[in-house]
Amino acid sequence: MDCRSAAHALSQIATLLELHDEDAAAVKAMQVAARITAALGERPLGEALKHELNPRDWPHPDLLSPEALAVLHELADHNSSTVLERLQEETPEGLMEMLRVPGLGPARIRSIHDGLHIDTLLELEQAAREGKLASLPKFGARTADKVLKGIADLRATGAYVLWQHGRAEAERVAEALRIQPDVLQLEIAGSIRRRNEIVRDVDLVAAVRGSPSIVAATLAQLRGVKEVLGGGGRTLQLRLDNGVRVDLACVRPEQFALALWRGTGSALHVTQVTERAASLGYTLTNDELRDADGALVAIPSEAALYEQLGMAFVPPEQREAAGEVEAAVADVLPALLEEHELRGALHCHSQYSDGAATIEQMARAAYARGLRYLGVSDHSQSNTYAGGLSRDRILEQHAEIDALNVAFAQEGLDFRVLKGIEADILPCGRMDYDAGFLDRFDFVIGSVHTRYGMNAEQMTNRVLKALDDPHLTILGHPTGRLLLTREPYAIHLDAILEKAARVGVAIELNADPHRLDIDWRACRIAAEKGAMVSIGPDAHSPQGFDNLELGVAVARKGWLRASNVLNTRSAAEVMAFAAARRAGAIGTAAGTVAGTAAARSGAALLRVI
Repeated sequence: MDCRSAAHALSQIATLLELHDEDAAAVKAMQVAARITAALGERPLGEALKHELNPRDWPHPDLLSPEALAVLHELADHNSSTVLERLQEETPEGLMEMLRVPGLGPARIRSIHDGLHIDTLLELEQAAREGKLASLPKFGARTADKVLKGIADLRATGAYVLWQHGRAEAERVAEALRIQPDVLQLEIAGSIRRRNEIVRDVDLVAAVRGSPSIVAATLAQLRGVKEVLGGGGRTLQLRLDNGVRVDLACVRPEQFALALWRGTGSALHVTQVTERAASLGYTLTNDELRDADGALVAIPSEAALYEQLGMAFVPPEQREAAGEVEAAVADVLPALLEEHELRGALHCHSQYSDGAATIEQMARAAYARGLRYLGVSDHSQSNTYAGGLSRDRILEQHAEIDALNVAFAQEGLDFRVLKGIEADILPCGRMDYDAGFLDRFDFVIGSVHTRYGMNAEQMTNRVLKALDDPHLTILGHPTGRLLLTREPYAIHLDAILEKAARVGVAIELNADPHRLDIDWRACRIAAEKGAMVSIGPDAHSPQGFDNLELGVAVARKGWLRASNVLNTRSAAEVMAFAAARRAGAIGTAAGTVAGTAAARSGAALLRVI
């Protein structure tokens, strides 16, 4: 690691310390150390610690605090900092996202979080618009307006946002346009409709009454439109007052299906389907399909387009030019997972660790959503910053779960709470708790929460060793990424997926919108290798079950069937899956089912990922 990278880590620590209202002197110490270290540029940190950053050579050794020096030595030795990792894990992902807003520093974010219990960018914008932000002490209307401007400036740069935020903004704009008298039908298209993890623009397609170009010009004059960025005629690029960029296409009603298909993309998928049309003698231009004689072919729906071209219907999530066109022509696209096929949730936290609700509250919320089991998986003992559970607390929790299951049975509720744990995968690759204690759990999720700075070989070996533990049921958020705020750690994921399939460990698709880990590309590879995937909401409150919708969307984008997903099975089958792993019945049955499904999905077709 060079000194510039180390300085960046120190600056991050200072920011997060301030966000957590730590001692001002500690914050300043990290800031000073960051400035001193940054001045050394690309000099190797290890060399600098022997010379320029050695306190013995400093005329003012007190400038570098012992805490900052400890961080620097750890960065030099391990390429990571336990202090930084702890602070990142303790910080809600949404607060990290707020730090991207110009003019919104850690002290204000802390005040907002403490005063309004807000921890997402979307909630912040809503609070500012509704006057809640202005009501906070030392804020006022002027500060609220500055926050809104900062969010607008962030969007105006074309910065990406999480899918859930993009969809919420798209729905707000769509709702405002649908009530216009000349708009007959309007749908969200683009990357939001394809369920991309992060999005930038809002794409809308509208069927209108009268001339599309005249209606588009009229819509461009509506309140809330700041400027027209480009386009002309029936297609416009607009920037709204809040910085959101909107691509709006207005078409005649008979053109709507093709316009929606084209507006959904992806561009490469559209190109490949257009080439398919040309090979059959059709011309697909603008929003019209014509046969070899030039006659217009009516296309009342997207399904009708694919049928006309001799293809199976391609769901929007799959339209990424990743082999779906060839598979649709060969009619081997899989029957994709549907949300109603999920029977339980296996990654959920309670008040025992860092959750906001009791186990009973989480269980009843899961039941109300149609689920039939809840896998409680609070943090393990090594994860002290997230309230990791001691052995005594585990035993207390298990007694509560037993009592809840008895109560549910007496109520006639077809529901069960499973005893799980999210056990840290320690730097050595060992699972937290010993084998005898791990035997007490119905299932075990193993996750990396520390030492993200390991190189690819070290991290891969760490996780491969964890996969050897027969207690491990599910590998949690396998790349450690936080979308827009933390890159994945270095790891040879292909080797991990290969071994997970071989030994019968499920791979988690963590459905927290900030994670979506593994991503849709890896989902497809996992299925092709025969590994099961577990869609975990990572729910810390009843609202967290909403994450399952996006988790299913990502699974569909990754071509997963219900048979590829662990939590489409019953509670008894999940427990049997975990028990078979412990008994040494390596996951051949799971692998065979998933692998056969993948083969039927056209796994042998060329994949562009």
